[in-house]
Amino acid sequence: MDATISVICFKSKTLANGEHPLMLRVTKDRKRIMKSLGLSVHPNDWDFDRNEPKPKCANRKYIQQIILKVKSEYQTKLLEKSAREEDYTAETLVREQAKPQIQTETVDSFYRRTIAQLKQEGAVGNAYAYMNSYYLLKKFNDDKPLSCLFSQIDDAFLSAFESWMRSRGNKETTLSFQMRTLRAVFNRAVKAKIVSKEKNPFAEYKISKFNTRTPKRALSKADIMKIVNADCTLEKPVCRLAHDLFVFSYLCGGISFVDIANLTPESIAEGRLIYRRQKTHGAINIPFSEQAKVIAEKYAAYCEHAGYLFPILNMHRHITPQQKQNRVHKVCRQVNLALQDFAKRQGIKATVTTYVARHSFATVLKKSGVNIGIISEALGHHSLKTTQIYLDSFENSQIDAAMQNLL
Repeated sequence: MDATISVICFKSKTLANGEHPLMLRVTKDRKRIMKSLGLSVHPNDWDFDRNEPKPKCANRKYIQQIILKVKSEYQTKLLEKSAREEDYTAETLVREQAKPQIQTETVDSFYRRTIAQLKQEGAVGNAYAYMNSYYLLKKFNDDKPLSCLFSQIDDAFLSAFESWMRSRGNKETTLSFQMRTLRAVFNRAVKAKIVSKEKNPFAEYKISKFNTRTPKRALSKADIMKIVNADCTLEKPVCRLAHDLFVFSYLCGGISFVDIANLTPESIAEGRLIYRRQKTHGAINIPFSEQAKVIAEKYAAYCEHAGYLFPILNMHRHITPQQKQNRVHKVCRQVNLALQDFAKRQGIKATVTTYVARHSFATVLKKSGVNIGIISEALGHHSLKTTQIYLDSFENSQIDAAMQNLL
């Protein structure tokens, strides 16, 4: 007696989301074997008489494709066994045919699950980027849950998403960032077997087409010296801090605000500033000048209590990665507002933020004739891989000599 192959909605088991799993049922010699397809449907979306998804089922075509594919594979296996007059049972048939199945999960569910996982792992930066991507996609979807499957995200979807962002006035850098984030989430879904890699639309849709070059934000050396030499004695505390952090960044290789925030006494050793970048985790080892030392010593009392060089983070208050990130963002915003106001009062027309110190550091060295390879990593432009390779290829002595040109 030949085996019969069918797919049923298993009402005896209800998942947490209220759906029932779809099961492959193989029957031979009055013995049944059930195997999950990795799919589930809400009972309202399943026609139990016809044993198929109802027309209104959102994932109907996808489910039908999976059912057809699985049944076809088993029917082919049955024909092969029949032709060879090979004996088998329902159990051995299922065992032989068993292989990894693509599991269905909506884009909405996978995004939320991934964000929660990243937060739990302490990867708050990625979690924030994915959350930003998730909410933007929801806006694109008229603020409705992303109930579609990853297999439904195709070139047409990406083109429509791109057009929608452009209609909102988003810049090329934003378009590139959002598409790269969506691509990263899609790759995670492929790895989790939520969607097959053959369905990845980014094989055809090229993110490299976006022009992500941004206008240079460096100050002239004359404007930099206005800030460096300014007397901040009578300024408000937040303005004095903003001034000190800008000058410190400029003197210390264009160190970013988040990296300054995470500096501890252990970051200074034998006259050098040694740390790992929060963004790339690349190791930095640069000379710690006397001017930078004087700035850091202003906050020695705070450092002794809080464990950090500058009054941004506090080891007793900011413990979790999320707490640290929230605090850094808050103080950075306050510092940048104070810095812009201070710069205007110094007669500087350009917009000045802590990040401008990074560009200014690099530009001043470049104009002084320093090899672009030595300074490119501090900017983090274009390709981080390339800049990191450049950085690793130079001796400390070369970087030390280059930084003599700052003042």
